[in-house]
Amino acid sequence: MTPPPPPTVILSPHFDDAALSLAGLIPQLPGPVTVVTVYGGEPASHHPVSWWDSVCGFSTAREAYRARRVEDVRACELLGVESVVLDHPDGPYGDGTELTGIDSCLAELPPEAVLLVPIGTNQPDHEKVRDRALTVAGKLGRAVPLMYADLPYTGHLDEWGSAGADPALGRSHLYGLAYQDMTSRHTLRVEHDLTLTDEQWALKREAVLCYGSQLAPLAADHGMLLARNGPLHAERVWAAEPRAGDIGNG
Repeated sequence: MTPPPPPTVILSPHFDDAALSLAGLIPQLPGPVTVVTVYGGEPASHHPVSWWDSVCGFSTAREAYRARRVEDVRACELLGVESVVLDHPDGPYGDGTELTGIDSCLAELPPEAVLLVPIGTNQPDHEKVRDRALTVAGKLGRAVPLMYADLPYTGHLDEWGSAGADPALGRSHLYGLAYQDMTSRHTLRVEHDLTLTDEQWALKREAVLCYGSQLAPLAADHGMLLARNGPLHAERVWAAEPRAGDIGNG
């Protein structure tokens, strides 16, 4: 009897990151696929609405949170993934505590599970998720997680979606610092390199549109966010191995 494929777990820092970065690739990953949203906790009632949530049109922090939960349920159903939400509030509403929810999440994973974490391009919350996951995986004796390119951040690279993407990331001081940081500590090789077909793009576009509350400010920050050849049109995942001198260093 053929054993079932190993489950896949994607650590998504915020509710929309897995869809923005991996919606085209998700149907190709070994199932079942679970998206774990790290900054998924409800803000405390005393918090005023953040600047970002205000720009998105919300009057209170909890109004924004509850709308995002509904959006995320819709997107996860569309992509056919399970959803797990950790109780760490998003950055503006957090209390500075460690991301300990990642510890218990990884401890409960079967050893054969495939784990994906963001590489951390130009987003401090993503870096925190990545670093916590790498540290915990090392302590648990797990393999180094796969790392996915954070979109739209990494996708602004001129060479994005081409064979020259990795060398360009190795040179870029705008979009490649996280990649350079990781290659200083790990040997990276491309595990998945996907330029979306029209059919894959249609699914991804629909999934991203589920997170409509944030699209206007995202477009203001990232230009032609939903353009067919924009920053979301290609997806990339790297396998990582510790460099020889770093083995056992966490």
